[in-house]
Amino acid sequence: MEHKAEIGIIGGSGFYEFAESEVREVKVDTPYGAPSDKIALMTISGCKVAFLPRHGRHHSLPPHLVPYQANLWALKGLGVTQVIAPSAVGSLQAHIKPGDFVVNDQFIDRTSGRADTYYDGPTVTHVSTAEPYCPNLRKIAIEAARGNIITVHETGTCVIIQGPRFSTKAESRWFTEMGWHIINMTQYPEAALARELALCYVNISLVTDYDAGVVVEHNAVTVTDVMAVIKQNTQNVKAVIKTMLTQLPNARECGCSEALKYARIE
Repeated sequence: MEHKAEIGIIGGSGFYEFAESEVREVKVDTPYGAPSDKIALMTISGCKVAFLPRHGRHHSLPPHLVPYQANLWALKGLGVTQVIAPSAVGSLQAHIKPGDFVVNDQFIDRTSGRADTYYDGPTVTHVSTAEPYCPNLRKIAIEAARGNIITVHETGTCVIIQGPRFSTKAESRWFTEMGWHIINMTQYPEAALARELALCYVNISLVTDYDAGVVVEHNAVTVTDVMAVIKQNTQNVKAVIKTMLTQLPNARECGCSEALKYARIE
């Protein structure tokens, strides 16, 4: 393919604003349909970056209708090997506060009916997601957040719900009692599909609220609340990613590239 990139960023439309070069938009076709939007190719901190708005440029795709398969496939087709994927999350634990960042190391899938694999046969493939997020990218993300004086939680388990509705108080209380840390609607199957394509993938979770208001005395989350915190913290997210791009290794030193090595039954 003519247009190439090294790093993929999947996030909100605000990332168009911090390109350091001319932005070139490309339309990418995949066997899984069209991605969420055209992919913007740009240079940031000296890195060739492919940016894709997860929900579309005008946020027109709800979480359960995001074309996750097409999105990851398109990025890999452009040459991307490492993906940075910020997202908004709700907190399930009192010590994780709105405005904090969480760099997840685990997830719990509570979605249903989403297309969540590239391997429907005839070669049976079982990709391990024991460690679903790239350890090297996680370390870089944590250090970048610290360097920008942002409160960051170095581990966390994210429960991903189907959406688009928010949780009931009973559901939120159950998630909290299970010991899970944050809640989101998009990390699955995005993280798992990246793993199936042997990509390095890290999620940077921006805490916007206390979910249904169970863990602390707080009003239940609303879209207005979420968007207000995102707007306040957009510069923090950009600063962390920009710092990360200056620290990424030239060659991958983790095991993500070998995710398929022992996964196939042949």
